[in-house]
Amino acid sequence: MSFRDEFILTLPTLTAATFEAAALRLFRHQAQHCPPYQQWLQSLGRQPEAITRLTDIPFLPIEFFKTHEVRTAPAEWEPREVFLSSGTTQQQRSRHLLRDPQLYRRNAARIFEQVYGRPLREWTFLALLPSYLEQGHSSLVAMVEYFARESGQAQPAFFLHDHAALLQALAAAKQDPTRRVMLIGVSYALLDLAAEYGSAPELQGLTVLETGGMKGRRREMIREELHAELQQAFGPAGIHSEYGMTELLSQAYSLGNGRFHCPAPLRVLLRDPADPFAVSATRPDGAINVIDLANVDSCAFIETKDLARQYPDGSFEVLGRLDNSDVRGCNQMV
Repeated sequence: MSFRDEFILTLPTLTAATFEAAALRLFRHQAQHCPPYQQWLQSLGRQPEAITRLTDIPFLPIEFFKTHEVRTAPAEWEPREVFLSSGTTQQQRSRHLLRDPQLYRRNAARIFEQVYGRPLREWTFLALLPSYLEQGHSSLVAMVEYFARESGQAQPAFFLHDHAALLQALAAAKQDPTRRVMLIGVSYALLDLAAEYGSAPELQGLTVLETGGMKGRRREMIREELHAELQQAFGPAGIHSEYGMTELLSQAYSLGNGRFHCPAPLRVLLRDPADPFAVSATRPDGAINVIDLANVDSCAFIETKDLARQYPDGSFEVLGRLDNSDVRGCNQMV
């Protein structure tokens, strides 16, 4: 059995206790077999065999996904699917090349079911993701599409701009007592829906999951302001959030207080915004370095442009973006 196949088999059984050993194994594999990462390490003069702690791993700047084909063992496979980041027409979009599209979908479903404690078949998923649908090749759209298909729901999942049809679907979905209803939306689209329909009865009793992103359609808000405005329409229950991005195959979730908890394949370390190599497992605030062990076919060690606060229990709160960073579609609010 190849390293890749054996490593993928371990993903469902990862724990906090086994994470570091698994991450170091994958690091050494990708340092040898992912050409852009290998070249990055060589340019830094770093020897993979000398690295024994997560905080010593050099992380690949996320911009490499715009300028390089970030693939591990590229001679062995061709992409079967490509995810593109959201962005304006003036921005170069990141490209995540997938060897096995089902690895992403199964991993996302496993994380969701672990976080929410119930299988996909007990949910109905409805989505307001107009900009993602219009731009195409969205990992978020692919995830929601898969969740809806696996749930066996009767309602269609996506409503581009038709709020009236969405309200009808919400009303119908709420009639099934065996299912919970989740409305997933980019921030500006949820605000547009709330502004049009106020606290309509169809909007009550839902699990609302916002994925961030104003896309230049509305002014940027801090999380507390955004969630307070949404709660005026959707009721007092906390607004849930997802932290994910094109370059990752795993997602972190917040269940209402803005603090994200990492699933087993994902871990966040913070670095000094002024020194990309000053990484700490206990730093209370800084820029996010993320390890996603599901990224076995690309690069699992990514230096992002997000700023965060980290808490003693390992949860983190996204504070915004580093100056001059692209405004992206995942959950990052300035």
